[in-house]
Amino acid sequence: MSNIYEEKVTMIAAGDLQEFVPFGRDHCKHHPNALNLQLRQLQPASELWSSDGAAGLVGSLQEVTIHEKQKESWHLRKGISDVGEEVEYDEELYVAGNMVIWSKGSKSQASTVYKAFTVDSPVLQALWCDFIISQDKSEKYDNSNEVEKCICILQSSCINVHSMEGKDYIASLPFQVANVWPTKYGLLFERSSSAHEVPPSPPREPLPTMFSMLHPLDEITPVVCKSGGLFGTSRVQYVADSAMKIVFLNAEPSIIMTYDAIQGLHSLWILRRVKPEEQNVVLKFSEQGGTPQHVATSSSLTAHLRSLSKGDSPVTSPFQNYSSIHSQSRSTSSPSLHSRSPSISNMAALSRSHSPALGVHSFSGVQRFNFSSHNQSPKRQSVSHSPNSTSNDSFLAPEVEPIVPELCIDHLWTEAITTMREKNSPASKVFITSDLCGQKFLCFLVESQLQLRCVKFQESNDKTQLIFGSVTNLQAKDAAPVEKINTMLVLEGNGNLVLYTGLVRVGKVFIPGLPVPSLTMSNTMPRPSTPLDSVSTPKPLSKPLGSLDEVVLLSPVPELRDSSKVHDSPYIDDCTFQQLGSYIHSVRDPVHNRVTLELSNGSMVRITIPEIATSELVKKCLQAVKSILPKEVAVQMLVKWYNVHNAPGGPSYHSEWNLFVTCLMNMMGYNTDRLSWIRNLDFEGSLSPVIAPKKARPSDTGSDEDWEYLLNSEYHQNVESHLLTRALHLNPLEVSLMKEDVLHNLTLDSSTLLFTHIPAIFFVLHLVYEELKLNSLMGEGIRSLVVLLVQLARDLQLEPYLDYYYRDYPTLVKTSRQSCIIDQAQIGLMHHPSFFTPEPPSIYQWLSSCLKGEGASPYPYLSGVCERSKLIVLSVALYILGDERAVSNEASQYLCKVNSAPKKSQVDQNDNRFSFRHSTPVNSLAEKLVLWMTNVGFTLRDLESLPFGVALPIRDAIYHCREQPASDWPEAVCLLIGRQDLSKQACEGNLPKGKSSVAQVLSSDVPSGTEAEEEDDGMNDMNQEVMSLIWSEDLRVQEVRRLLQSAHPVRVNVVQMPEVNDHEYIEEKENRLLQLCQRTMALPLGRGMFTLFSYHPVPTEPLPVPKLNLTGRAPPRNTTVDLNSGNIDVPPNMACWASFHNGVAAGLKIAPASQIDSAWIVYNKPKNAELANEYAGFLMALGLNGHLTKLATLNIHDYLTKGHEMTSIGLLLGVSAAKLGTMDMSITRLLSIHIPALLPPTSTELDVPHNVQVAAVIGIGLVYQGTAHRHTAEVLLAEIGRPPGPEMEYCTDRESYSLAAGLALGMVCLGHGSNLIGMSDLNVPEQLYQYMVGGHRRFQAGMHREKHKSPSYQIKEGDTINVDVTCPGATLALAMIYLKTNNRSIADWLRAPDTMYLLDFVKPEFLLLRTLARCLILWDDILPNSKWVDSNVPQIIRENSISLNDTEIPSSEDLNLETLAQAHVYIIAGACLSLGFRFAGSENLAAFNCLYKFAKDFMKCLSAPTASVTGHYNLETCLSVVLLSLAMVMAGSGNLKVLQLCRFMHKKTGGEMNYGFHLAHHMALGLLFLGGGRYSLSTSNSSIAALLCALYPHFPVHSTDNRYHLQALRHLYVLAAEPRLLVPVDVDTNTPCYALLEVTYKHTVLSSSSFDDTKGTQWYEETTEELMAPTLLPELHLLKQIKVKGPRYWELLIDLSKGIHHLKSILSKDGVLYVKLRAGQLSYKEDPMGWQSLLAQTVTHRNSEARAFKPEAISAFTSDPALLSFAEYFCKPTVNLGQKQEILDLFSSILYECVTQENPEMLPAYIAIDQAVRRLERREMSETFELWQIKLVLEFFSSRSHQERMQKIPSRGLFMNSEFLPVMKCTIDNALDQWLQAGGDVCLHSYLSGQPTEESHLSMLACFLIYHSVPTPGQLSAGGLEGSMSFSELLLKFKQLKMPVRALLRLAPLLLGSPQSMVL
Repeated sequence: MSNIYEEKVTMIAAGDLQEFVPFGRDHCKHHPNALNLQLRQLQPASELWSSDGAAGLVGSLQEVTIHEKQKESWHLRKGISDVGEEVEYDEELYVAGNMVIWSKGSKSQASTVYKAFTVDSPVLQALWCDFIISQDKSEKYDNSNEVEKCICILQSSCINVHSMEGKDYIASLPFQVANVWPTKYGLLFERSSSAHEVPPSPPREPLPTMFSMLHPLDEITPVVCKSGGLFGTSRVQYVADSAMKIVFLNAEPSIIMTYDAIQGLHSLWILRRVKPEEQNVVLKFSEQGGTPQHVATSSSLTAHLRSLSKGDSPVTSPFQNYSSIHSQSRSTSSPSLHSRSPSISNMAALSRSHSPALGVHSFSGVQRFNFSSHNQSPKRQSVSHSPNSTSNDSFLAPEVEPIVPELCIDHLWTEAITTMREKNSPASKVFITSDLCGQKFLCFLVESQLQLRCVKFQESNDKTQLIFGSVTNLQAKDAAPVEKINTMLVLEGNGNLVLYTGLVRVGKVFIPGLPVPSLTMSNTMPRPSTPLDSVSTPKPLSKPLGSLDEVVLLSPVPELRDSSKVHDSPYIDDCTFQQLGSYIHSVRDPVHNRVTLELSNGSMVRITIPEIATSELVKKCLQAVKSILPKEVAVQMLVKWYNVHNAPGGPSYHSEWNLFVTCLMNMMGYNTDRLSWIRNLDFEGSLSPVIAPKKARPSDTGSDEDWEYLLNSEYHQNVESHLLTRALHLNPLEVSLMKEDVLHNLTLDSSTLLFTHIPAIFFVLHLVYEELKLNSLMGEGIRSLVVLLVQLARDLQLEPYLDYYYRDYPTLVKTSRQSCIIDQAQIGLMHHPSFFTPEPPSIYQWLSSCLKGEGASPYPYLSGVCERSKLIVLSVALYILGDERAVSNEASQYLCKVNSAPKKSQVDQNDNRFSFRHSTPVNSLAEKLVLWMTNVGFTLRDLESLPFGVALPIRDAIYHCREQPASDWPEAVCLLIGRQDLSKQACEGNLPKGKSSVAQVLSSDVPSGTEAEEEDDGMNDMNQEVMSLIWSEDLRVQEVRRLLQSAHPVRVNVVQMPEVNDHEYIEEKENRLLQLCQRTMALPLGRGMFTLFSYHPVPTEPLPVPKLNLTGRAPPRNTTVDLNSGNIDVPPNMACWASFHNGVAAGLKIAPASQIDSAWIVYNKPKNAELANEYAGFLMALGLNGHLTKLATLNIHDYLTKGHEMTSIGLLLGVSAAKLGTMDMSITRLLSIHIPALLPPTSTELDVPHNVQVAAVIGIGLVYQGTAHRHTAEVLLAEIGRPPGPEMEYCTDRESYSLAAGLALGMVCLGHGSNLIGMSDLNVPEQLYQYMVGGHRRFQAGMHREKHKSPSYQIKEGDTINVDVTCPGATLALAMIYLKTNNRSIADWLRAPDTMYLLDFVKPEFLLLRTLARCLILWDDILPNSKWVDSNVPQIIRENSISLNDTEIPSSEDLNLETLAQAHVYIIAGACLSLGFRFAGSENLAAFNCLYKFAKDFMKCLSAPTASVTGHYNLETCLSVVLLSLAMVMAGSGNLKVLQLCRFMHKKTGGEMNYGFHLAHHMALGLLFLGGGRYSLSTSNSSIAALLCALYPHFPVHSTDNRYHLQALRHLYVLAAEPRLLVPVDVDTNTPCYALLEVTYKHTVLSSSSFDDTKGTQWYEETTEELMAPTLLPELHLLKQIKVKGPRYWELLIDLSKGIHHLKSILSKDGVLYVKLRAGQLSYKEDPMGWQSLLAQTVTHRNSEARAFKPEAISAFTSDPALLSFAEYFCKPTVNLGQKQEILDLFSSILYECVTQENPEMLPAYIAIDQAVRRLERREMSETFELWQIKLVLEFFSSRSHQERMQKIPSRGLFMNSEFLPVMKCTIDNALDQWLQAGGDVCLHSYLSGQPTEESHLSMLACFLIYHSVPTPGQLSAGGLEGSMSFSELLLKFKQLKMPVRALLRLAPLLLGSPQSMVL
């Protein structure tokens, strides 16, 4: 048999022949633009588009091939999926004309166009390229950077780059490109040099020829090369040799192959990034200028550029723009430049600014690129230039930096000089291939000589360089690599297609289905008739083929050849083609294992080269054997196997293993025909285990009688007489059967390939066997493998191994079988490797000894093959032995690696990928194990296929992690531990904002029907589901909607008195409507707060803006009342600010996470001018939620030039809010134009509306917030006291400007207090104090002196400060600068005056501001009680004023009671407001009660008779302030009491109630329901600044009043809002639900600035409180951790001490926190009190009724469909069960156990144990794996590590019921003891003494040996146990064998010779 392999002719059948047509070609024809494009190009082929299409596909294809050969091209690559898993399709890039078509498809799925591009000029080349996007361009970062996958399309003048993300770039090309290549770093261009480019004369330098572009936005820079000089010195220079052309470029390893046309040699270069020192060298050359000796070598561009002086004639130089005048420049103009091709344009244009010191000129923009006209005609010598080339002189100013190269090539190798140089030509095809053992070859095809030259190369040990070997030539016409199977296809000169691996020829490829012409053979032979057709066995293979001259093909296949060449073997001469045959012309487009053949008739077919092996088992064995054989032997072995496996008509999938065994045994020297078990292998049947059916006797594995029967059959005689048998010289078989004794002396042929390696092969196959044991799905494979192992072990006389296999498969491994005798001499020839161990390594044994705590020797493993073994060994070492180092790199103490190399102790190179990377410190071993396993890629599916005993420790770890996971574990870990809630959370965390599915969970689907009828009130998009969970008891949300809607007409209820005539009545109604409209106009502000960030707009539709309805309806007839009737005077522009607010409210609905772009913002611009105000508000809102940064600068400019006042205000505030605190320069410029003070004094005065100036000033404050920028602060400080100038404009609304300047100054210096660096000379606090209390005006320093000199024409102010104007701004500026600093001295300035005299000097409402400012500075002194509030009132007022609840007025002469009363209420209001700021968003109970009391008091005051003294207006203002404070404290909580107050205020519409108060009340209402309950207020410095602007306590009197405070600023509250709502979402149903949270506060000290006491807790020590989510969390910086508490849901801990980013990202994505219900629990909605879950408790505490439960009840515990159906089919009793009832009961109780203990994954283990024990009792164990598993389970539960864990956390036990295991253990013991008594002892004795045992006892004996860990007879005899006299001696001797005492008790009688057993 062995010589079949030595045949020259072996064939490989290729699979899946398909006709191949590039998909793009077809698509091009139907492309709308294709018609005219291609008609212009190929006139003759016009009939392609004929209407009838009768030409048919073939005709059209031929047309195309005739005319389009030059025009089209395509290339293919393996499909790349986004995620990175394997994908089985090809991607094709097809280029024709101006089009590029990228399609994907495979043989199983039709091709589809992925993208199609059409460009303006013909496409020269299209390619894929990955660009690295990174800040740092250094080499070491190449792997980690993110990569932009792009497609590049080269046209003659530019290159288009389109990235997969959809970015487009266009890069202009400053020269003509001959070729472009994708590299690992970016693109590499070759400049096309025209033929008449003469070598330049000495003073000139050649231009570089290679350029690189690392990113489409980078410049194109020349490539430098570094080559070894003559004396070992290396030179660095530009690549400028025009004779050198690139023929190949590869990314990994990054190498280039070039061909030198002059020398005719190929060279290899390595491509890398340039090092800084090399850059300097090249640039230094350019410094020296082109001195003659450098000319040849250094092609320094810059030197070249310098040598062109302006003296050149204007036409000659293509570098005209660079008129570089330089001190050393020569003005010689060489004639060679005239002849340069016009295609070169300015190269120096590409310089990148690195070192500006070198003086060459540069230009920006277009002038850098000088596109010469792209005229290819070489006859035209003059160069026409772009127009800008004439204006040379104007460009002398700038300095050019030189072009800094980015890539460098190092010389690696050049081929040897050949003799026939004139015939050498550049390689037409180059590729890298590796052979079956991973050795790499670079192959290049030189077509002119029909040679494929292969160079072997390898990486040096330190991975830094490549080492190249010698060249080997193969005769070839074409070649292509087949990557998938590490081979290459070579098309030989005679048309044969041959497969090579490296340089080893594998065999010819036979292609079924190529058109077969008639075939003549020298000896005529009939077509094989049915008998052989039906028997498609490879039997004929197993006999020696006859002598060569008579050989015929096994399958009638024509050889393909070129008629010009005749192959030298006689084989081919037998086949002749008729002339019509087509032969293979070339091979192209290899992808994976598919390749296209081009046939001579122009058609193409795509074939698949078959794989090396398809069955998992064969693959593993091949891999294992390959890894330990020397490379050459391994390649030979694989080649032989490949030929056998893929012969035409080869084996089916099933028989692959049998074929492999036969092949392997043959290669080892066995004569497989004489081994009965191989002869009986079924080559076509299933891969069935070679086990007898149950009925037969256990020893039967298919007997020899069957064979005899076959030989005697009629069929056999037919086969023998068949022609083919004679042709193949098959020897007739003798029918007489050989006897057993003859079979014994089979010998091995020691000359075969693998003979010497038999021990090594045996050992690695044994390791594969152990690896397969760890996969419960590979049972069949194990049984097949063990037969082979037994044969080898027997022949190598390895008794321990034989015994080991016998214990595993007692019935398979018979005691007497054939063995082949290996002579001692032959054994000497065998190579026994160092890793071979006499005792068989056993993974189970290893685990077992770990669990028992005995030491274990390192376990041998094969890297790449035994990955599971490695994983299990390391995880047990970590988890059971507790060695944390096990999973780090030095794992060698547990594993020893098996290599073909002799030295065994080397450390695994690849282990670093298993290094444990986890950011946070891991608490326990369980966590470490789970994280490590995920890192290695271990998944749940892997876990399920592990045998249950082995998986137990891992499941235990998982169980522990599932109880208390960390919230920041990656998604994969959470999946492994079975916490879908966490994995979903992690998965959401990785999605970009706005793409998450959370938005779908929490968006409410309102049925569209209702919306059509009612008008949109702007509140439809609120998330009803969450709000109904938060406020489930009442309809407060509907009430808020009713109060805040402004889209419906209001009800005007006026009763007509008898004396009022109709006209007056109408007027009365309209006046009433006017009053009501004051309220309506104030509503949008509150609505904006309520709907804040609740909507994701659709990018194709404009944002719906509800209209502001200012009409009314009068009952009873519902007549419309309108203000425009002209009956009453309506203020002009009354509604303009209201519609602005309406626009803001609409815009604020948009969530920050929405996907919005500039186009959509512009698209929302309304058509009619009335809505311009709304749009202005919309723009401001977009700024507040951060979207305005997307608006293009052009559009911003466009809006501002319109000069619409509102739009400017909205835009300026919006842009500033979006750029909060960034000091953005462009925005600063934008704002400065609108602020005269920031413009230079000489500038023209712009007429900027006053309100726009105010907005701009606040904008400056926002952009510079917290930066303490000196210049800005100085200007703003001066602006607070800006006097009214001579003109009219400054006199009207000066207050708001001064306030804005003060607020802005406060923001700029926010919280800096006394550490204002570099501002001490400005005396900021003193100046502010002066502004606050008045005094003489200081002389203005600075550049704006002029403006302040001339007095005002309107106001007589004198030289004192007008305190009424400057006080508010200065007070608030002080408050903000010293915010939270607790600075007493400043605070004392702000104390309310305590004498009557001083009180008269201060406006009462300024006292409110002063009190507020003082309290904000003394932040930590604020206490939430009324005593503290009163303590702010000075004594004089307290004693003499009306207290808030007095009824009668005290009388006093010397005191002005009115002043005192007003001062009193304002001071109290100020203190209340500061309380609101201090506890904003905290829902603090004490603060709430205190403020609520004051609100009630003020309301009483309003109705008391004393109200007139204080003044209604003042009281209303104070009440509004207190109401706002209340709303701030309770922000987002929707508190009912506050809501009632707001509703009461809403109803008051008459009398003193003006627009401003309504504004305040509805702002309070909005704050209360901020963002629909999802948002709350923050108390950070910047939030307080924003709230001060928004809630400034002076409210407008009417809707157009901006005198004291710009209304637009009211919306800045958005900057203080932060999402704090946590919504638990049930991960199974994906709906929001209730869950109990436990919130732990940090340990905070009173003196620190961040203390808080929330909801009445004290602020001294760490406290916890329970909240029912969905709920608003307290401020995050106060919290230590948040925990979802049981018992309903799985616990989940978010630890904020590690960082709050994780929680912040959850909150920003709608606050969705996924939770998972525990088994047996119902949600709080279904079962609020928790009574229904009692069912679960009764089961959990195992009581007697547990069995009585009905399986139907399981649905209360779990929703897992697998468990439900298990209950359905295995636990429900059916009729007349009999003894099965007991099994059902058992299953039911197991199921309950698993479900209530929450580990349903243990269900299979329970059942497996139960089944195994039952099988043992029936004595039907044919294999002992399950027994091993039970043993491992028992050992795990008794292991020390498990016991220790149980002591630490007793409640969290796993999870195997305490009753179950002892019962099972007992049953096993009983079964084995019964067997001992029933004759087993005799059997055991004979086993121990080494005699053959009875066959009927084999399996029970093996079970006994395994279960009791009985040593092998060999170990026993070594221990000298035979002569022992007493039990004590035995005990001593057994100590070494580590055998348990219980087993010894059973063995002792046998060993001591007393027959009766000691255990009965």
